[in-house]
Amino acid sequence: MSDTGTGGERTGATARHSGIVALVRQRGFMAIEALANHFDVTVQTIRRDLNLLSEEGRVLRYHGGAGLPSSIENIDYTARQVMNPVEKDRIARLVAAEIPDQASLFINIGTTTEAVARALAAHRDLQVITNNLNVATTLARSTDFKIVLTGGTVRNRDGGIVGAASCDMIGQFRVDFGIIGISGIDEDGTLLDFDADEVRAAQAILRNARQVFLVADHTKFTRRPMVRMGSITEVAALFTDEPPPPAIAKLLQQHEVALKIAPRE
Repeated sequence: MSDTGTGGERTGATARHSGIVALVRQRGFMAIEALANHFDVTVQTIRRDLNLLSEEGRVLRYHGGAGLPSSIENIDYTARQVMNPVEKDRIARLVAAEIPDQASLFINIGTTTEAVARALAAHRDLQVITNNLNVATTLARSTDFKIVLTGGTVRNRDGGIVGAASCDMIGQFRVDFGIIGISGIDEDGTLLDFDADEVRAAQAILRNARQVFLVADHTKFTRRPMVRMGSITEVAALFTDEPPPPAIAKLLQQHEVALKIAPRE
């Protein structure tokens, strides 16, 4: 067996990663040794591959192999904070460039929406309504924006504010822009998440924002949580870091949803 080397082998590694994900999806679980034999590489290479794919949320790392990412439990918040930070910051800057000064916004729960909040710090006179304690804290420290924090129950693990009170408060406003994140996007454009309370808050934002911007890095196209939030056809624009799968790209075009791909730096 031989590992890939340098230079053009990045393409080979990318193809191998896609192959690993395809096999895991097909069979539900793949052992490290079986993957090493299948791709004719060492077990050390496969371990590195699986660690990377696990960090990206594309597979779930188990002792001895990899399985499908959970459809019922999200990756821990502290892990999500360090996943794809460069890509999230690129997306955030692209979103911020579309938001004018003196606008009103909803910003919901998620690490990508938190990156958007940081990117908005140079704006003037924004009013932000959020159910994300981290967003509120970030903006309170770095701006003089008017910030409205929804009522509800604070989730200790990630600073999200959920519950009926949060949804009711969102429904009291009508704002210019809604900035929402999502945990997964199915091939038919269904927006998916893990927490029903969080989904209800996002649905309230969809109903009460004049334009909704969906922010999602490329790993969200391979994740399949089980709670349905809505459809990608309900948003005004998708902001991401890589071209979406062809079926989703076609859906965006058919429904005149703008596709904004953050440029590489």
